Amino acid sequence: MFKKILEYCKDCYNELAHKTTWPTRAELTHSAMIVLSASLVIALVVFVFDFISQHVMGLVYPG
Repeated sequence: MFKKILEYCKDCYNELAHKTTWPTRAELTHSAMIVLSASLVIALVVFVFDFISQHVMGLVYPG
């Protein structure tokens, strides 16, 4: 049983260390900038919808 677990761990390490293609620093930076930009756009859209709905509700339910 212990031998199977050890073999599994060795296989996992071998896959991560030797068979996996990791992104370059430039690719990683580019992907991070895309995620950051998309997050900011989505946050802005949510803010605008919230602002508009707040004012519409203020007109519907004054006071």
